[in-house]
Amino acid sequence: MRRPCPYMAGHDMRQQFSYMRLLHASPNMQTVDVYANGSPIAYGLSYGGFTEYLQMVPGRYIVQIFAAGTTAPELLNTVFELPGQSINTAVIIGLAPNITIKTFFETVIQIAPGQLYLRFANLVPNSPDMDLVLSDGTRLFEDVTFGMATNYRPITAGTRIFNLLQSVTGARLLYVPNISLAEGRFYTIYAVGLIGGTPPLQVLIPLDGNSYIRV
Repeated sequence: MRRPCPYMAGHDMRQQFSYMRLLHASPNMQTVDVYANGSPIAYGLSYGGFTEYLQMVPGRYIVQIFAAGTTAPELLNTVFELPGQSINTAVIIGLAPNITIKTFFETVIQIAPGQLYLRFANLVPNSPDMDLVLSDGTRLFEDVTFGMATNYRPITAGTRIFNLLQSVTGARLLYVPNISLAEGRFYTIYAVGLIGGTPPLQVLIPLDGNSYIRV
């Protein structure tokens, strides 16, 4: 379910809106509260967690992040622009105290019957460049650096086995078995965690908002 951002209360509902959800992907940072232009947009967001999509007025936002239940000190104070009539995932990345927010735009594309659209994001702070490869050896995405999300590409719907490989050596970093991906949907595979550390490398595969939100 989508809900209006509290900061938007009182705005003219005839206005064109955008949509944004948050993902906490900083592996060594505590649970946080997030504020936009002084109003809360997420309480108690823990590592690996997503918010719902928030309906927001496009424009410039000052974003502050605090440890959950506090309003000082700031863990991050940054500014970003939310484009008009857009769907976005804003991700907290990096190792605390050197965190930042990356915003990934979710493109709306016509999907052919039997197909879905997939992309890959590397959010692992200590990772080499990574490739996402199907079990049959098909390289879907190559040389994806930390903080980067690829463009979407079409693949056939169904149950898939993925491997995350180190781009240079081809060494397997993670085996991802039996992921069911539905026809007519958009997905992002987010690699999160730490290689050889805690929390360990894993993937998050949410349904993206461009699957069902219309702007």
